[in-house]
This record gives sequence, C-alpha cells and structure tokens, in this order.
Amino acid sequence: MPKEVREVCYDETLRIEACRFAGLAQTFPTHFHEYYVLGCMEAGRRWLFCNNKEYPIGAGDLLLFAPHDTHGCTPCGMEPLSYRALHVSREIMLFLIKDHTGEEALPAFSNPVLRDPEMRTLFLSLHEGIMARRAEMEKEEALLQIVSLILTQCGQTEPARLPSCGEEIRRACAWMQAHYADHITLADLCRCSGLGRSTLLRAFTKEKGVTPYRYLQALRIEKARELLEQGAVPVQAALATGFSDQSHLTNTFRTLTGLSPAAYRRIFWSAQDKELLCISRP
Repeated sequence: MPKEVREVCYDETLRIEACRFAGLAQTFPTHFHEYYVLGCMEAGRRWLFCNNKEYPIGAGDLLLFAPHDTHGCTPCGMEPLSYRALHVSREIMLFLIKDHTGEEALPAFSNPVLRDPEMRTLFLSLHEGIMARRAEMEKEEALLQIVSLILTQCGQTEPARLPSCGEEIRRACAWMQAHYADHITLADLCRCSGLGRSTLLRAFTKEKGVTPYRYLQALRIEKARELLEQGAVPVQAALATGFSDQSHLTNTFRTLTGLSPAAYRRIFWSAQDKELLCISRP
C-alpha cells in the first residue's frame, strides 16, 4: 500500500486553498462545503454520489462542487485514490465572476464531472503553482482562464465582444520590456494599460497569441540568452532576468529552447574557456 499523502497550502495572493491527497483507500461519506471545490482525479476509480445522482469517476476527471452540493464517494477497485483540489470561497468566486462578466452571479453546476483537457491542464498548472509558491502572474492567469471555462461549461454567456485594445496592449508590452527583471503582477499591467484583469488577459491573448505571463517568460528567456552568450553563469542570468532561482530559469529555458542554460552557455564559451586556460599557463 502506497504511503498516504495529505497536503494543504493556502495562497495569500489568490486567497484560495490547494489540497493534495494520495494513497487514500477510505470512503468519503456524503457531506457538503460552504465553499466551491474544483478537483482533479489523478489515480483510483470511484463512485461519486452528488445531489442524489451517481457518477463513475477516474484519473483525469475534473470535479466541480458548488457550496452545499452534497457529495461523497466510495472506492471502485483496489487502486488508492490520488486527488487534487482547490477551495474557493463564495466571496472570491463572486469577485472573479464579476471581474469577468461585470455581473454579480454565482455559478451552479448541473453536472459535477467534466472531461475537459484544456481545463485539466490549467487546473494542474494552477494547483502546482500554488503548492510550489510560484510567481503571482502565472497563477492569476490560470485562475482567470479556469473561471472563463467554468462559465462556458455552466452555459453562462460571455461578456460583450472585446473592443480593440491595440494601444493598451502595446503599453503593457513596453512596460514588461522595461521591467522584465522586476516582480510583475497582472495588477501592474492593468495599471499601465488601463484595462481590467479579464479584459487584459483576453485582449492580450487575442492580440499577441500568448498570455501576458507567457509573453513575459519569452522576454526573460531572450534576455537570459544574451547574458549566457556574454559569459554569465546560469545563476547570474536567473537573478538578472526576474526568475525566482536557477531552477526556475532552467525549467523555463529548457521548455522554450530545448536546451538547459548551461548547455546553451557552452555553445559560446567552451572554446573561449579552453583558449583562456591555455593562455594563462606558463
């Protein structure tokens, strides 16, 4: 039997809670919460009971519970349960929905089980970001995108068609280019562009083809490449370009370029280092 894992982490910026459970064999009796629950099954098959209906669930399934949705589950097979969840208060959910639609309305879920690869990817990115205490902007973007998909799944209408925001997006890009080494949040980009968070995210993605955070990542990687080409070691490049540490730079650099920062630096400096070593010898 695998060792049980029970972890909880509260994000002070987003004001939501992330939980991770692994290796659980227990049955969860019918209960409810005062907050929204967004969950993702990672392993184990279960029978879910929600609001007097029964659903088979397994790895990859997303679960959505509104406050006071009664739910519980029992094992279906011998594989232990592995599960991640985000707990979002009514107040935070209302704030997010109003930010996105301009309307004060809370979502309800007619079907608690979703099989949506895009939302699952965003959920895992957000959950892992909270557990690892990653940069604010990465987590904020994922949360806003999840809310947008939840509204679509719930059948609520999207906000009015986006106006042209070319000039506002140019200001946001210019601000990131000038401050890429600093700690940047969506609130910073909203202030310099004059757009709300949801409008900024949707307009930026439409204009540039990537989210603001992905744009910032690409910008920082280009600056890091320049420093590595000039001889900076990876830890120096990481600290000079706004990454939290060398590991963060390495993971992002490898994702976007296919190489590690150290391997990229060697392309330009292995020959020079050998030449300098020969010159320094008596």
